[in-house]
Amino acid sequence: MAIITGGGRGLGLAMGEALAEAGASLVLASRKLETVQAAADELNRSGYRALAMRLDVSNPDDIDAVVDATRRQWGRIDILINNSGATWGAPALEMPLEAWLKVMRVNVDGTFLMSQRAARVMRELGGGRIINIASVAGLMGTDPQTMDAVGYSTSKGAIIAMTRDLAFKWAPYNIRVNAIAPGFIPTKMSQRLIEHHGDLIRTGIPLRRFGTTDDVKGAALLLASRASDYMTGAVLTVDGGVSA
Repeated sequence: MAIITGGGRGLGLAMGEALAEAGASLVLASRKLETVQAAADELNRSGYRALAMRLDVSNPDDIDAVVDATRRQWGRIDILINNSGATWGAPALEMPLEAWLKVMRVNVDGTFLMSQRAARVMRELGGGRIINIASVAGLMGTDPQTMDAVGYSTSKGAIIAMTRDLAFKWAPYNIRVNAIAPGFIPTKMSQRLIEHHGDLIRTGIPLRRFGTTDDVKGAALLLASRASDYMTGAVLTVDGGVSA
């Protein structure tokens, strides 16, 4: 049983499809209920099991509602994928405080609050797996000509640090906490950036191509399955070699 935040499109939906094909039941959660509802309906029509729920990860009441509904429906939470995210493009010298705080509230606070609430259930039931979606932008600096979003990069670095620390904190409860750090993959969030600076960005990718949502499926399946039983605190880069 897996909860995927931001599960209605892009990376979240691709990872949901991969887990569903492997036999998992899903809760797809997002601020836009219509988006996750359409995704869940399509999965259900294909013979999988998916439930759509509205979720603002910066709202503790929303988080409680999703976790409680999941527990009532399936009795457990085996996997949590923290994929909800926000960004704001602006030169670092001009980044508005309200924009900085919004990005941190969704990416950092939301990832922690969702992990904390799900981990309480996992601890009670003997363990589980948390997969945080970070970014290569959290591992390294970025040229402002290609990506000028210091809040996003900072938040993803914080998610990586959180992943490693929670891996230590929750290992005694058999909860594995790992992260995936994608590179440039065209999604709704990154599409405009790629449209404007795609040629320049591509020159910095050793494999000379952008990733696809399918490229992240294998990493998600690994970290969600027993194949990663001896992995916790790991950060898997799926970036075409950018961080090599």
